[in-house]
Amino acid sequence: MSHYDGISPARSDAGSSDRGRGPLSGRVALVTGAGPGLGGAIAQALAQAGADIAICDIDEARMVTTRSAVEAAGARCWATRCDVADSAAVKRMFDEVAERFGSLHILVNNASLVPSRPQDAERRNRHYAYVSTPMPRQSLGFTSQISDEEWLRWWAVNVHGVFYCTREALRLMEPQRYGRIINIASIAGISASSVHSPHYSATKGAVISFTKAVAAEVAGANILVNALAPGGVHTPEFGAYLERIGEEERNRLWQLVPMGRLGTMEEYAATVVHLAGEHYMVGQVISPNGGMVI
Repeated sequence: MSHYDGISPARSDAGSSDRGRGPLSGRVALVTGAGPGLGGAIAQALAQAGADIAICDIDEARMVTTRSAVEAAGARCWATRCDVADSAAVKRMFDEVAERFGSLHILVNNASLVPSRPQDAERRNRHYAYVSTPMPRQSLGFTSQISDEEWLRWWAVNVHGVFYCTREALRLMEPQRYGRIINIASIAGISASSVHSPHYSATKGAVISFTKAVAAEVAGANILVNALAPGGVHTPEFGAYLERIGEEERNRLWQLVPMGRLGTMEEYAATVVHLAGEHYMVGQVISPNGGMVI
């Protein structure tokens, strides 16, 4: 296994040496949860910046489009099925990345359960109506209805998965004294914006605290760990949700966003590309959110 010494910004010889263009040329990046949506956009943006890419998702079919976009950008791409909540599967994935690419320089912990089921949409709509329409104050009754199974399922993916992937990444990054880890958190972890999904909020708050602790631990090895805490992301799934809810419900949502729109996947991905490169940020939480939290 080849290692990058990490002492200077010089590039390693891992990856596609013939491209030689872009700020991440010579780097190898792993993006989890890289099917359609933000993970796929991040993988494509990292490839366009010069990195070679490994991607994973629990649904192999969802990665086909991402892999095609990465390869169209001139990058090597390896795709594999991996449930990040399974520590043994995560270890196998990182071993394979090291074998195929020689090393790993960038990890984007994007895999996450998000509130996208019909019952989640119903709770979200009730929350938006509550905060945007004059009505008597009351409990919305969300937390008291969450089962043990549901609570633990969200922690397994959103928190345990981030830990498992970070642990394996550090085992590669620490000897080479170079690495960049970007954890995709959420505005829900720094605010009450996701009152409708307290289990999701709790997991994203945990990711932010984990980010800060690990960042302080490994910065001396030139491994920079930061978090991106998006506000609304205009993914295809969220776009479909906006179409379903109708104009009145959409207007309630826009009342909560000073910019009056969601962030695009490309806008968020560009911030990840910056965090994956050369900078001076350690343990920071960057939250593009259109003014929802200032």
